Amino acid sequence: MSDTTVNLAELIGSRICHDLISPIGAITNGLELLEMVGSIHGPEMELISGSVGSAGARIRFFRVAFGSASAHPLGRAEVSELLRDIERAGRLRVNWHLTEAIPRNQVKLVFLALMCCESAMPFGGEVTVEQAGEDWAITGSAEKLNVEADLWKNLTTGQFANKLTPAQVQFLLLPETAASMGRRVVAETTSTRLEIRF
Repeated sequence: MSDTTVNLAELIGSRICHDLISPIGAITNGLELLEMVGSIHGPEMELISGSVGSAGARIRFFRVAFGSASAHPLGRAEVSELLRDIERAGRLRVNWHLTEAIPRNQVKLVFLALMCCESAMPFGGEVTVEQAGEDWAITGSAEKLNVEADLWKNLTTGQFANKLTPAQVQFLLLPETAASMGRRVVAETTSTRLEIRF
């Protein structure tokens, strides 16, 4: 996978997320108006509202993870809001202890690493994000992990023995995107713990 291919994937990701976030935002606004006038109540409304909220959260997260990234910083408040929305929409709890704004391209790497961890946590888990100087460590823990050996063993190189599925694309994009930034991904796993460093 070349830098051109990575850039093309980022452009496609940005375009899809950009085109989807507007109609989802419009649906959210419409639901809020319906709630204000009191025309719809009950579990049906809660289901629709919750589903739209989850979809919007995932698309905003994907926009950073799969979209074009620059050195333009993302503030702690913006990243924290994205992660809170993702926590509400799923089973992953993320500890983001950083207080400074972080370049968007580095947040992109962290989000791809979070997706790798999430894929190994079908019953949920906790992930801690730490930075020491220029180095990042994303550590996940759960009582039960589902670690696919080929994916995690070859995350450093991005060369996998088996064909990846769409749900595994982050395992290909993380090492390729890291390499384009002059970084190398290292991954370690145990029965209850995952660590990704770059």
